[in-house]
Amino acid sequence: WNAAEKKQAIADALAKRGVDLDKLKHAMKMDDVDDFDFICHVAYDQKPLTRRERAEGVKRRDFLSRYSGAARAVLETLLESYKDLGIKNIEKADVLRMKDFQKFGTPGHIGKLFNGKKGYEEAVRALEQELYKAG
Repeated sequence: WNAAEKKQAIADALAKRGVDLDKLKHAMKMDDVDDFDFICHVAYDQKPLTRRERAEGVKRRDFLSRYSGAARAVLETLLESYKDLGIKNIEKADVLRMKDFQKFGTPGHIGKLFNGKKGYEEAVRALEQELYKAG
């Protein structure tokens, strides 16, 4: 589930069968639940976690202490964006153009906080893995 391509493949497979995940979540009053948790809830009757609960788990496990200064602040802002918008949005580099990220500078400048674009992408993948850790 951690790879964006896998999430898109699942969404495409559901759409091909006429299932709009967002509309279904809305109909079940579960808009604040992460897509992964929603699918597991529907398929396996697992208790779903909200995006807020997943983000709090990341903070509780102290993942952010791996980073400092502005890089840490960027990741904290990504976590806030995840709570509001979901995982698909933080995986896209366009998220760095949102108003909340303007205080950090351009997307290129933000990349430099992580020693370049590759470092930023690795940090986002690590954050995503942390979001989906159990516990």
